[in-house]
Formats: sequence, structure tokens, C-alpha cells
Amino acid sequence: LDAVGTVQSLNSVVVRAQVEGRLNEILFRDGQDVKKGDVLARIDSRSLQAQYDQVLAKKAQDAAQLANARLDLERYERLAQSNFGSRQQADTQRATVAQLEALQQVNQALVDSAKVMLDYATIVAPIDGRTGLRNVDAGNVIRASDPNGLVTITQMNPIGVLFSLPQQNLRVVNAAKARGPIITQALDSDNRTPIEKGEVEVIDNLVDAATGTIRIRAIFPNDAQKIWPGQFVNVRLELDVERNVLTVPSAAVQRG
Repeated sequence: LDAVGTVQSLNSVVVRAQVEGRLNEILFRDGQDVKKGDVLARIDSRSLQAQYDQVLAKKAQDAAQLANARLDLERYERLAQSNFGSRQQADTQRATVAQLEALQQVNQALVDSAKVMLDYATIVAPIDGRTGLRNVDAGNVIRASDPNGLVTITQMNPIGVLFSLPQQNLRVVNAAKARGPIITQALDSDNRTPIEKGEVEVIDNLVDAATGTIRIRAIFPNDAQKIWPGQFVNVRLELDVERNVLTVPSAAVQRG
């Protein structure tokens, strides 16, 4: 079966800043292949670092108070057991220790939150792929609300091709997929030269009532990146092979 398909990236991400600040440096080139976790850019993090240091110091201050309160509690409990101190004083001190322990949990949450915000100042690649044309230059102030983001990363391999077939072919396509992978070729504009070889990944779960067609997506390794997102390609599905049959050249066939 032959069809015309559109090449679609399996993953495409608009990289946006998650904190506001001045863009200090850009560490990628337009059109560069990047790996997940690669550092793409850095935002001025001095104010975020100061906030992190502040909550870290507050946690240390409250930790010192908690340690002192625990020592006082031990003393009050020993005095109460020896009848040299009141039980009420020991109970009050125990409540104070519990309050300071809860405060430490709050402080830890604030430290974790400040650390996350500080980490956001380093923008990393969320997926493997190729960067497009960047939208912001170093020195500009960027925000999370910027509509275009910093750059778009598009996964190039493997890559998908989306195409449609008439609903009359649905039965034979499903039968072929039940037997095994359906070999699929992406062909050049002459509809003869193979560009890339892959297989059908998924058949849509409903027929388009308006067009009477079913959508199908094939996956191609695209290691050499011969097909590009947004490109139109001819697609040929090999559903079955008939063996030991008689064939004649099409030029020898006359109709009448």
C-alpha cells in the first residue's frame, strides 16, 4: 500500500526559563545536537543564592535552639523523676521541643524549595535532540511567561511519519500487524528511491468519519537524519509477500 505522510518528531520541547533573571551565558549553538541534561544556558543566580543562604542559616539557627531545648528537657525530666522539679515544667519543655522539631521540618522544606529555584538558574536540555534557532540572546532578561521560550529542541531519531489510508484497507493492515511488524519504507519524491526503512508503530483507534480514512504512524530509526520534521514523504507498506507467482512487466500489459 502507498500513501503520503508527514514527518513528525516523537518529542519536541520548548525550553523555557522557570525563574526570572538576566541571561548570563548561552552554552549551545543553533542546530546543535544535545543530550538530556546538557547545560544550555545560565541565568544570573545571585539573588537566588542569597535566598538559599538565608533559609539555610535560619535552619541552622533553629537547629541550635532545638539542641538546647532537648538538653533542657533531659534536665527537667531528671529533676521531675527525683521530685526536685515539677512535672508540668518537663511537659512544657517537651512541647517546646516538639514545636522546634516541627519548625525544623518547615525549614527543611524552605531549604529544598530555595535549592530548586537556585537549580532553575541553570537551564538544561530536557530531552535528546537538536536545537533550533534560539529566540533570546545573552544579556536579555528572560521570564517563565515568555511565549517563545529560549529554544525548541526536537528529537530527530527515532522519528515518526503520520499518514492515512482508506478505511477499506483497515482489515488487511490489522491482519498484517497481527502476523508481525509491518515493514514500511519512506520513499523519495520519485516514489521509487528508498530514503529510510522502519515499521508501523500504531494504528489509530477510530476511523475519521469525514474522510473515511484511518491514521497510522510508522517509526524510522533516522540515524543518518535523512528525513526531517514537517517534511512530506511517500510511504510504502509491505503487508505480505506472494511467493511462486507469475509476473509480467507492466509495459507488456494492454487494456481493452
